[in-house]
Amino acid sequence: MFFFRDVIGHDTLKSSLIRSVNTGQIAHAQLFSGIEGTGKFAMAMAYARYIHCTNRGATDACGECPSCQQYNALSHADLHFVFPMVRNKDKKKIHCDDYLASWSEFITTHPYFGIDEWLQAINAENKQAIIYADESDEIWRKMSLKSFSSPYKIMIIWLPERMNIECANKVLKLLEEPYPNTIFLLVSNTPDLLLPTIRSRVQQITMPALPLDTIAQALQQQYNITDIDARAVAHLSEGSYLKACNNLSLNEENQTFFDLFVQLMRLAYARRVKELKAWSEDTAELGRERLRRFLSYAHRMIRENYIYNLSQPSLNYMTSNEAQFSTRFAPFINERNVQEISRLLNSAESDIGQNANAKIVLFDLSVKLILLLKN
Repeated sequence: MFFFRDVIGHDTLKSSLIRSVNTGQIAHAQLFSGIEGTGKFAMAMAYARYIHCTNRGATDACGECPSCQQYNALSHADLHFVFPMVRNKDKKKIHCDDYLASWSEFITTHPYFGIDEWLQAINAENKQAIIYADESDEIWRKMSLKSFSSPYKIMIIWLPERMNIECANKVLKLLEEPYPNTIFLLVSNTPDLLLPTIRSRVQQITMPALPLDTIAQALQQQYNITDIDARAVAHLSEGSYLKACNNLSLNEENQTFFDLFVQLMRLAYARRVKELKAWSEDTAELGRERLRRFLSYAHRMIRENYIYNLSQPSLNYMTSNEAQFSTRFAPFINERNVQEISRLLNSAESDIGQNANAKIVLFDLSVKLILLLKN
């Protein structure tokens, strides 16, 4: 589990990371960034394992030394994790160690995962997961300790963009004045949301979207499906292996998002303000995390409909239902309104993430769409 050989694609990056270890040029803070589902966390874990391995091979960790055995059990004393959590009402303080058993079981069974899968695993319902200020003291404590069985202490921070501002500022101090032989591996989907000062203190490693052929081949190996089916699913994945796996069986949520998007666009085009208000109130009941996913879905659909007008099927990434709807809807998305609609959707998603009133945000979005769709 979590070897370089388990990470799909990115062979050039693997070679670069291995070379950094063998030449002793390991940056004390590194940021793995890219879209969700490209293997960033798996790569960071494989890198950490290789650093700690005491019998490294030319292309991967040995898998047999005491360090690798501890990695197999996720019990290495010099490996630490920080990740988003949800706080129960009866708890004033919460740390990642409180979730460590659930986290270990989760990453063992989900080598490729996103925030949605993690929230489902911990039964977060519609609560928003963040890295609380309390965690910063634990980060300082753990990284100040002497290493136990390795020259390096490694801390992997998954989704650092979800750090509370107080936590982020304390982590910044550690990045500026690190303890000896400490390594921070940050794994981010949206590095632009990090403090600029944090981004300036890390070595940035961008993991690009995976090629269609790479995803299709991995799907065939893991799910034993035909090449035609694998390529069709990969085509819709937008370079994310996680999305490709999810697309193998489009779930109820995807259908819900499609229905909500169609309803929103039809009501906005027909200028049915009263029904748009009702739509906003009903949709707000999804909860913040699902609302953010819906708005991200809507943004993708706007982009796909704009591209649809180019009459280049190879550039589109839509299901059959989405493509059928686009035959009628795409003409209304053009160079006069696509940028503004995209900006509104991004802004709405950001506002929801910052605890704005969901009903007001959605109604404001829907009313502005009325004018833009007529443009």
